[in-house]
Amino acid sequence: MPLDVKLGASTWLWMSPFTTNKATELFPVIKKLGYDTVELAIEDPSAIDAKEIKQYLLDFDLKATVCGAFGETRDLTNDDEKYRQVGLDYIEQCLDIAAVLEAGFFAGPMYSAVGKARLVPPEKKKIEWERAVKGLQEASVMAQKRGLGLAIEPLNRFESDLINNVEDVLALIHDINHPAAKICLDMFHMNIEEPDPENAIVQAGDKLLHMQVSENYRGVPGTGGAHWAAYYRGLEKIAYKGTVSIESFTPENKELAAAVCIWKTFTASQDDFAKEGHDFLRKWINNDY
Repeated sequence: MPLDVKLGASTWLWMSPFTTNKATELFPVIKKLGYDTVELAIEDPSAIDAKEIKQYLLDFDLKATVCGAFGETRDLTNDDEKYRQVGLDYIEQCLDIAAVLEAGFFAGPMYSAVGKARLVPPEKKKIEWERAVKGLQEASVMAQKRGLGLAIEPLNRFESDLINNVEDVLALIHDINHPAAKICLDMFHMNIEEPDPENAIVQAGDKLLHMQVSENYRGVPGTGGAHWAAYYRGLEKIAYKGTVSIESFTPENKELAAAVCIWKTFTASQDDFAKEGHDFLRKWINNDY
């Protein structure tokens, strides 16, 4: 049976940063290519007018999901309380945007700064874990007040030393112990960290709020070594009904450039990337690829 999902594309596929005035340029392209949803990557909340964006979504008959960019100053595990507060303030700003857009959740690796990958003593790891738990407990309360969830995303070992796979994120959610704390999974990271992606998705189960996809090399879906059949089976088993969103990047990404390490484009144009990706995903969700 076909997967009952919406197909989405991240604004990061075309640009960084995304701002309100770029919506009229990008949303018609996303709609024309056949997507149902635009994933708004919010690098600078002050550059987003949520009410205006909501009107553009209505104009182009698109839904929205919202994800965050966690650079080194947005770090709930930092030794400096100032950076922990910056991280929380940023999460709250993004939750405000997600609430106006009726996105349902805010997604991302919000527990720590992307690219923070070190071998630290167990005592230090425990302290950072506890800081992440405390910060995300506060963020969960913020989310619940706005009728939203937190879709917490594991990252591969080269981008984080804290939360790398479904087992890790389930342990984090257990310690947060709040109903708003749930999961976002990204195929790119799973292709590195999960020996059995189908089982990992089943483990996430009804806690899975959002699914991001790309090839093993961040390229166009269907052109690499990702085990697409395993992801299909996993999502089918848990009756996932959310959005499946392509997440890749242009070399111009500023907030996460050092972490995502994309130094070149994968297709002649980013529109080509999105079109080829959409065409593959449309067949994939029908189990006909």
